[in-house]
Amino acid sequence: MPDPANKKEIDRLIEEVIRRDATDLHIVANKPAMLRVDGRLVSSENSQVLDVESAKNLTLSILQPGQEERFRAQKDIDFSFTFKDTARFRVNIYEQMGKVSSALRFLPSRIRSVEELNLPPILHEFIQVNQGFFLVVGPSGHGKSTALAAMLDDINRTRQDHILTIEDPIEYVFAPDKCIIDQREVGIDVSDFHSGLRAMFREDVDVCMIGEMRDTETMSTAITAAETGHLIFSTLHTNTAAQTIDRIIDTFPPHQQAQIRSQLSATLLGVLSRRLIPAIGGGLINAVELLIASSAVRNLIREGKIHQIDMIIETSSEEGMISLNRSLADLVERKLITRENAEIYTSNSAELNMLIGK
Repeated sequence: MPDPANKKEIDRLIEEVIRRDATDLHIVANKPAMLRVDGRLVSSENSQVLDVESAKNLTLSILQPGQEERFRAQKDIDFSFTFKDTARFRVNIYEQMGKVSSALRFLPSRIRSVEELNLPPILHEFIQVNQGFFLVVGPSGHGKSTALAAMLDDINRTRQDHILTIEDPIEYVFAPDKCIIDQREVGIDVSDFHSGLRAMFREDVDVCMIGEMRDTETMSTAITAAETGHLIFSTLHTNTAAQTIDRIIDTFPPHQQAQIRSQLSATLLGVLSRRLIPAIGGGLINAVELLIASSAVRNLIREGKIHQIDMIIETSSEEGMISLNRSLADLVERKLITRENAEIYTSNSAELNMLIGK
């Protein structure tokens, strides 16, 4: 039976996360509970340093019936839960050096729109097509799932389709509007991503969102689904569009890579890379790179000249493409972020400095 005091403390911490608009809550031994606010870890208000046993008991109080056995067997567990019908959290509980720790990611219950997230308006065009493959990429914690949720909810409100999500765990919960929406959680509703995708072909699905492409089978099935009349969305933990395409191709053995390049060049719609950067005055602000699969981009993918994609993005702003450095430079010039923070997030400091000017 969970200790009521632990439940009360977890509720207090979660309410603080919501009140302070934090993105994450960390519970670890020998530290107070920590919140990530505006990209930085800070101590929770009124939180004492947790000893090993306190951190363990506080963390285990989050588990639902039956989950503690899975955690004991696997040494880590992923799941999500709804807090008082107002917010959802994605949770990872894990062991480190024999100590129990947890990380909770705050998932606001209301799905924000493309406009509210300050994402490029051209994203609306990608949700109007009937088939193809669109990826949202970036480091962990930089809003990939949030951006995909905005795009899916736009489809939900404007089209009459069957949407399927395959997630581990389910993050945003959609309220069906004009669409039918089925959400399948790996480990509960389906054994793995690949099995869920394979079953999709028998479920009359129009649009599918794959929470993450983790293996060759999932990538191959997703690309095939995009070829056969489905609109596929997914994420990867990559930093740039070019790196994303390289990662997909390199996942396959050499004898299959020519075929994958051909399939990807025919199905790819675009790649959005997103960064959340501390804003001057507080909060986080969006910087993006956007690749649109133009005929030039498709040719480069087909011919294996992925290294030239960055130049295409840089010189194709009239087509709606956005380079990360131009996005960062614009934010610096508008005095929304500091130059120092822009330099942290760029992969080409020399180019960024040239765009900003000395």
